Amino acid sequence: MNNLILHPDCPAGPVVAINASIEATPSGCRAVFRAMGDLDAIIIPEITEPVRMDNLWRTSCFEIFWQPDGGAYYREFNLSPSTRWACYDFDDFRLNSRNAPADVAIQYRREGDTLVVEAEIVSELPVPADVALNGIIEDKQGNIQFWALAFPAGKPEFHSKVCRALHLEDQAL
Repeated sequence: MNNLILHPDCPAGPVVAINASIEATPSGCRAVFRAMGDLDAIIIPEITEPVRMDNLWRTSCFEIFWQPDGGAYYREFNLSPSTRWACYDFDDFRLNSRNAPADVAIQYRREGDTLVVEAEIVSELPVPADVALNGIIEDKQGNIQFWALAFPAGKPEFHSKVCRALHLEDQAL
């Protein structure tokens, strides 16, 4: 598991730690996010129909950014505990956003004080690649926490290459 860090401009909140793991698979990737803390004090979107939907990042969700070696192109996944998801391609930093082909299955559960979100993603995800694992947590007062493997200086910017701090070499067999 990889420990995510809270952005330095975000105040402490009900979630005190997030860790995540990801592995490449022959058909895409598999990821697990674990957010620990006072889950009753955060907004956890209710489970609903598992469809593609925009703007999931406006409340509690998790994200993966996948950038294959050798270019500026990257793919973004938004994964909601509601089981809704989104997938976008970019040619470069926030350039030419468009829906990307993917099939995403999300499972959500609570284990005591831990929110667990697991995603099985079927999508073309070349390796080697640099990957970002991110968390967005909204508390019931409307405060937002931003979590990532690393952050660039300044405001939270998940699209920054700095956030893609995990290097994946091999595809699982």
